Amino acid sequence: MDTLNRVIGYFSRFPGIGRKSASRIAYWLLEADKSFIQALSEDLSEMRSRIVRCRECGNYTEAPLCSICDSPSRDRTLMCAVEHPRDVSTIEETGEFRGLYHVLHGVLSPLDGMGPEELGLGRMLARIRTFGVKEVIVAANPTLEGDSTALYIARMLAKDEVRVTRIASGLPVGGDMEYADKLSIARALKARQFLENE
Repeated sequence: MDTLNRVIGYFSRFPGIGRKSASRIAYWLLEADKSFIQALSEDLSEMRSRIVRCRECGNYTEAPLCSICDSPSRDRTLMCAVEHPRDVSTIEETGEFRGLYHVLHGVLSPLDGMGPEELGLGRMLARIRTFGVKEVIVAANPTLEGDSTALYIARMLAKDEVRVTRIASGLPVGGDMEYADKLSIARALKARQFLENE
């Protein structure tokens, strides 16, 4: 059972998966179709060698350019800076954004060794100037580091006359104010929208 215990150990290292969930997954795999297990193991072994960062935006892709950067239908005057590649997928699922992305792969955090170079901000600035980007939306998480990153980007682009905006944050849809923390309520008030009278 050493192999099984090692597999359980591997799965328990996944984010959000504890030892009990890892054990359930491992035992489920023992009962699964062998062709599924074979396909899964082949894709896992190839994933790190086949998937690379897009040379333009930093998103994950199997080609030099991701499908978003390669698409002629995207609005090249609008760019959204996100923390992680999974954030691109989240925003794309809404169907509300048709511009380009810049994946930071983190936020400014000097204690963790994350500075402007690690975030590729120089490459981002070059892309903004090349494409004539008019607005950059910073979609970093509403944390101290996310706010610092947004402020740094705004200062970096001040001379380029590029509008820098931040996604609104505050109360979630369906949320109850009674259970919201003070910071979320304060952010919701600052990000309020005006209603149009018809």
